Amino acid sequence: MTDTKHEADVAFIKALAELLRENDLTELQVKREYGEEDSLNVRVSRLSQTAAVAPVQVAVPAAAPAAAPAAAPAPAAAAEAPAAVEDPASHPGAVTSPMVGTVYMQPEPGAPAFISVGASVSEGDTLLIVEAMKTMNHIHAPKSGTIKRILVGDGDAVEFGTPLVIVE
Repeated sequence: MTDTKHEADVAFIKALAELLRENDLTELQVKREYGEEDSLNVRVSRLSQTAAVAPVQVAVPAAAPAAAPAAAPAPAAAAEAPAAVEDPASHPGAVTSPMVGTVYMQPEPGAPAFISVGASVSEGDTLLIVEAMKTMNHIHAPKSGTIKRILVGDGDAVEFGTPLVIVE
């Protein structure tokens, strides 16, 4: 019986890995209960593309003087990139997703969006909806302020902790 259970667990884990790949997720965690004292906890994850990107340093051989002038503009462009890219999740006014799901910017198709850039919101106002497992979860403003940035679009898939909106 343990052999059959082991094979079923392996098949279950492979199915979870396939779901992860098909839905372009970075992490999936499931607890499977077999009885009171028998369960299987599975966490399948992979590096996201943004986390996998690392700065690359290229050494130019001294024997190639023609390559040196061409390489000079590259460091300047590389220096601008980190300044232009700031992590919205670290912003003090960032509202992050409390779950994995799909973002909806309006209450129903064809209706006006809950928010727009520059709009004023009060604490508790609905900013958007995150659908998870066919449940519509209203994401509320944690404080009163102005919408400075909307970081997701209608129909976007989000993960836990994904920055959604900046409220200042």
